[in-house]
Amino acid sequence: MAEFLPDLSLDLLRVFESAARHLSFTAAAVELGTTQPAVSQQIQRLEKQLATRLFDRVYRGIELTDAGRLLFLHVQEGLEAIATGLEAIGSRTQHEVLQVATDFAFAAYWLMPRLHRFHEANPDIDVSIVTSDRTMNMLRSEVDIAIAFGDGRFKHGDALLLFREEVFPIASPRLLAGQALPLAAGALLDLPLLHLKPEVRTRWFDWATLFRELGITQAPGAGMLRFDNYTLLIQAAIAGQGVAIGWRYLVDDLLEQGLLVRLLDGSVTSDFGYYLVQPERKRRARLMKCFVDWLQQELGDEARQPHLIRHREGIAL
Repeated sequence: MAEFLPDLSLDLLRVFESAARHLSFTAAAVELGTTQPAVSQQIQRLEKQLATRLFDRVYRGIELTDAGRLLFLHVQEGLEAIATGLEAIGSRTQHEVLQVATDFAFAAYWLMPRLHRFHEANPDIDVSIVTSDRTMNMLRSEVDIAIAFGDGRFKHGDALLLFREEVFPIASPRLLAGQALPLAAGALLDLPLLHLKPEVRTRWFDWATLFRELGITQAPGAGMLRFDNYTLLIQAAIAGQGVAIGWRYLVDDLLEQGLLVRLLDGSVTSDFGYYLVQPERKRRARLMKCFVDWLQQELGDEARQPHLIRHREGIAL
C-alpha cells in the first residue's frame, strides 16, 4: 500500500470512508457538504488509482466489494487514529471537544438550530457532530454521546429517553391549493406521498403503518419520489412535491416558520423514540454531564408547549 500513498489524497479516503459507512453516495455528499456527482467522481478516481473496484452498483444503491470492505476497515481505523492524534495535540491549546453522534434528521432539524445555546452556556466546550443513520456506527470508540432512534435497548451503552416517536402528515401550503385544514384522514389517498426507502427507515413509521393507525383501510400510493435520507425528503416536502410523515420535535421549527403545515388533527405515537446513549467507557464525564443537562433543559422547555396527541392504542407518552 505504501507505494500508493505519495499520490493518494486524504480527501479521497475521507470521501470513501463516508460513502462506505453510509452505503450511499447521496448521504456522503450531505455529510461532506458536496454533491452526489462529485462523490461518485471521487470514488471513480480512487478506484482508478487503486486499480480495483471498491463498490458494486446495485439496484437500490451501492454495496462494498471484498476489496472495499478491507479498505474500509483500515481507512476507518486510520482516520480515527489521525483524529485522535490531532485532538490530543489540539487539546493542549484549544477548547475541549465533545464527540456527539446522531442521525441526519436529528442533527439537521433539532440539534443544529439549538446548538448555539449550548455554546453560549458552555463557551469552553466545542461539539463535533458525527452523523450516521446506522445505530452501531454511532457508538464507535471515539464517540462520547449518541442520540439514537430505537426502543431503548442498546447493547453498548446506557440509554435515557429524550422523547417518544410522535408523527403526523405534513406538507407545504402550496401543495394544498387552498384546501381548508385540517383534512379528513381519507384525503391523504388523493395526495402524492413521499417515501423513505425500506432499508433506510428501519423502525420508523412508514405510510402503511400510519394509514393503519389512522383507520385508512386502502393501501397508500407507491409515490413517484423515494429517498434514502429523511433530510432530503423534508426538503422535497417544503418544495411542494408531496406529503411527508413529520416527527414532532424534528419538524416543529419548520411548522412554526410556516414552511410546512399539519394536515390532520392530532398525532400518532409509538413505543419507540429518540434516546441519549452514553457508551460504557465515559471519557469526558464533565463534558458529557454539561451536554446531558442542556439537552434535558431544552426538551423540558419544549414539552411544556401545548400540542395535540392521539395515542396509539395501548401506548402512552
